[in-house]
Amino acid sequence: MVSAFAITRFASGLISGVLVDKFGERAVFSTGIFMVSTFTFMAGIAQSYEQLLVFRAAGGLGSSMFSVAASSVILRSVSDSQRGHAQSVYQGSFIVGGIAGPAIGGVLSLISLRAPFFVYSILLLCSGLVALIFLKGDSIGAKVKNGSAESATTVREALAMPAYRIALVLAFIGTWVFFGMRASILPVFVTEELGSTIAIVGYGLAISAMVQGAVLLRAGRYSDAKGRRAASIIGANIVFLGILILTFAVNPLMYILSMIVLGFGGAYLSITPASIVGDIIKGKGGKVIAVFQMAGDAGMIFGPIIIGWISDVYSYRTAFGASAVIFAIALTLVYQIPETRNVDGPQVKNLRPIDEDL
Repeated sequence: MVSAFAITRFASGLISGVLVDKFGERAVFSTGIFMVSTFTFMAGIAQSYEQLLVFRAAGGLGSSMFSVAASSVILRSVSDSQRGHAQSVYQGSFIVGGIAGPAIGGVLSLISLRAPFFVYSILLLCSGLVALIFLKGDSIGAKVKNGSAESATTVREALAMPAYRIALVLAFIGTWVFFGMRASILPVFVTEELGSTIAIVGYGLAISAMVQGAVLLRAGRYSDAKGRRAASIIGANIVFLGILILTFAVNPLMYILSMIVLGFGGAYLSITPASIVGDIIKGKGGKVIAVFQMAGDAGMIFGPIIIGWISDVYSYRTAFGASAVIFAIALTLVYQIPETRNVDGPQVKNLRPIDEDL
């Protein structure tokens, strides 16, 4: 069910980018939220697993739409000097939701297994209404004028920039590590290989999230003050150390330590790729942002599959070691990132102008 949602979200990424460029962030964001709300409600009343699967997959399109639109809002509404800080606040909201959501959902499931779907649907509906009413601004929410459609940043122009290509790789490898590796074999590794309990797995993941949330704002300010390259180098080195600790962990304490290190490094590494994209294209170009999101979604989809296969054929530690080797690519690339913060002007020509209000 999770894979169906993720695959639909990945497959519809470019469509969402086109919609953002054509109709503006406000319309696409609110429409996407309303779609997820509707299909979540339908999932709650599903009478079979097949129906549940279809409704969750359909919700992936709405998720793609509102996440691309939300990223576009963040990247377009702040300057280079504030983009890292803005991304840290944005990422922090996901961490809070990731911690609070399962806790609230667990309580609601005591009432009924369908209750979390209904409550989530209502909250999404409220979120969509807030976006529709309050998401306004000189550069947000308007359609692209007929004469300016060809001036929008194209994917080809973005791919011609080394910093954008590196940001795509970092997004793919980052989600491979932070979602693929942790969601696929980590719980089984801790319980079977380290002989611990599922509670320890939860404690480690919660501690990692809290550490990342606590460091995010500082990491964002550091990225704005010292540059994206410096923040990426710090984050990549710390995350690489965390993967190595996890690979050679022999007891639950080393597992907890690796989660702390990964959370600290993840705070720096999670905000810089998106900030780089915003710096380079000046926050314009829905399709460019969509491709960046698709790179992250691809890591989330293929990471668990590949890591799971390696662990089945070889061992858990081999899978972690393979992830370390893959992450070594990211570690090499961060030293090659051209600094994008506070550039004098757009690094591509013919960017579409700031939208006017409807």
